[in-house]
Amino acid sequence: MPMASPHVRQNYPAVAVATVACFPFEALWYSLLLDVWLRGIGHDRIWLSTTGSNLPLQCVIALVAEGLIAGTISGFMQLTGPTTPVRGMRVAACLWLGCVFTTGAVGDVFALRSYASFAVNSGFWLIGMVLMGAILGAWKKKDSRQ
Repeated sequence: MPMASPHVRQNYPAVAVATVACFPFEALWYSLLLDVWLRGIGHDRIWLSTTGSNLPLQCVIALVAEGLIAGTISGFMQLTGPTTPVRGMRVAACLWLGCVFTTGAVGDVFALRSYASFAVNSGFWLIGMVLMGAILGAWKKKDSRQ
C-alpha cells in the first residue's frame, strides 16, 4: 500500500516573524559578548573599527540566513510530528546539535579558534534557533477552507 507523501506548507508570516525576532536577539547577544568574542578570534575593538566592514550587507546576510534556518525548522517540524511550541524548540535544538554545533566545532577546531568564540557563536545559534522554533510551533496557520 503506497504511503502518502508528506509535504511542507510554509507559514510565511510565522517564518518572517521568527526571523525578525531572532535578529534583534543576535544584535543584543553580540553587543553584550563583543569583547569575549573578539578576544576569542584574537582581535580587539580597535581592529574591528579598522576593518572597513559593510554593516548593511552583514545585516542582510544575517537576516537571509536566519530566514532560511526558520524555514528549515518549520519544515522539519511539519515533517516529523505535531506543530507545538515545545516541539518547535526540540526540533530547533536537534537541528542545532546535528548541524550548527557540529559544523561550528569542526570549523573552529581547524581554524585554531578559542573555545570562547565557539561558545559565543554556538550559544547564539542555540538560543536563537530555539526562539525561532517556539515561535514557529506556537503560530497556528489559519485554515483557508473555513
